[in-house]
Order: sequence, then structure tokens, then C-alpha cells
Amino acid sequence: MTVSINKMVKLSYTLRSNNNEGEIIEQTTPETPLQFVFGIGTMLPMFESNLAGLNQGDNFEMQLKASDAYGEIDENAIVDLSKEIFVVDGVFDEDRFAIGAQIPMQTSNGQRMNGTIVSVDEETLTMDFNHPLAGMDLHFTGNIIEVREATEEELAPSMGCGCGSGGCGSHDHGCDDGSCGSGCGC
Repeated sequence: MTVSINKMVKLSYTLRSNNNEGEIIEQTTPETPLQFVFGIGTMLPMFESNLAGLNQGDNFEMQLKASDAYGEIDENAIVDLSKEIFVVDGVFDEDRFAIGAQIPMQTSNGQRMNGTIVSVDEETLTMDFNHPLAGMDLHFTGNIIEVREATEEELAPSMGCGCGSGGCGSHDHGCDDGSCGSGCGC
């Protein structure tokens, strides 16, 4: 069966930064594959475009430029926040709010987003709300393990993040519980 609209695709892959010799960012295996319904918008469009027409058993290799993946780094998404926002019962938890920590936040209109702390000083905490893979070219190699018709349940929009076992590519993954991993999809 061919990878096409509304097919359930199961694949394993290795994702590297920049090229086929870059640092490994994420890896799935046949035992812990990425599973998703092709063509319903849960994956990066260029990722799907490169998989279209492949068959079960096919190997793939693709390079996605940052602009076709998670975009370039948006300097406006790096913001300084008062440390007072993070004080609980008069205490700022320096361990929890250390450089590199990812903190779930919410905008004034209720939109959820994760930010990474990039610096902390006496009065300010600087957070980066860009996707962790923004500004990075992505290189994938992998194998199509299975292609089958998706069930009605799998096609339902209430399916959640669509990340399967931690997979790649969701622009709006909706996974705030860590179940989708921390790689390219979440």
C-alpha cells in the first residue's frame, strides 16, 4: 500500500541536525515507531510531501530547510520577564527556573506555549518561545514499516496530538504532558 491521504503510516527514523553527519536529535525504532494519519495536518507539510507515494518497506532520506520545518528563529519570541512572576510564597525557586529549563506558560488569552529559560539575572528571566528546532535544517533517514487504511477512530479530530510514540512534525501538537517526547514533533 502507498503512503497517501488518510492512510495510517508507521515508520522509524533518525533525525539529525543540518545534514546526514549532524548531531542526532531524535530516533525511533521499529519497536517504538512514529505513527500518524497521512494528510490530516499533524505533520510538517514538507515531511509528508517527501513521504507521499512511498510504500511499505521503502527507505527514505530527506533534508528539510529550517523554513520548511519550524521556521527561522524569531527574535520577538525571546522575551524578558520579571522574576516576580515566578515567585511563590515569597520564594524564587532557582532550581526550577534554571537556564535550560522548559517552562509551560499561558498568554493572557489562554494560549499555551512552552518557553526555555536562556538567562537569569537579579530581576529578569529571559525566555525563548521559539520551537526548540527553529532555525535548524533537519535531515531524516528512515524506513516505512507499515501503511494501511486508517480507521474511523484514527481519522477523528479528537485523536490528540497525533504524535504516536514521540514523533515528528506537529506544528500544533497539543501535548503538554510530555507524552510526545521533546523532539521535532513536540
